[in-house]
Amino acid sequence: MDAATFDDLTARVRACRMCADALPSEPRPVFQVSPTARLLVASQAPGTRVQASGIPFSDASGERLREWMGVSTSQFYDTRNIAILPMGFCYPGRKDGGDAPPRRECAELWRDDLLASMPALRLTLLVGTYAQVDALGPGKMIDRVRRFMDYLPQYFPLPHPSWRSRIWSQNNPWFEAEVLPVLKQEVQKALAS
Repeated sequence: MDAATFDDLTARVRACRMCADALPSEPRPVFQVSPTARLLVASQAPGTRVQASGIPFSDASGERLREWMGVSTSQFYDTRNIAILPMGFCYPGRKDGGDAPPRRECAELWRDDLLASMPALRLTLLVGTYAQVDALGPGKMIDRVRRFMDYLPQYFPLPHPSWRSRIWSQNNPWFEAEVLPVLKQEVQKALAS
């Protein structure tokens, strides 16, 4: 894909208003892509802080994810190397005491074209259940994270790094002891030129 076509695609995604009537606020697609990106963070959907800032993972969950990955903030937002593509590009609102699921329209309309525009991808971090189901089909997040080696070198399944993951990590100490060291290695390997 040439630069003009890529720029046109990302402009169309940023201008998308397909689900405006279903959102709690004005649509503001939040994502980070580049044809040269080697690592993809496939996530769920922006929260309220991210929707307000327009910067993916510009909240406490982003700090936690960067810590898990072993990358600095500047490395994480270096679009030449890291892409961030959620299942839903805008904040979906609240449901049952938490964020609503990502809107399906985004993935159906844009994900395939955006993924095709990034031929240099080496590793995809599947952050949360929605990204895992999209890439791997139905299954339990905990089982996928525990068996992360089964999905390498293409995918690395992770829980969502929300505040709830602190409790989950405490209940599953193998995650920090066994998974995170390998995650850091795989991230560095994917980012190496």
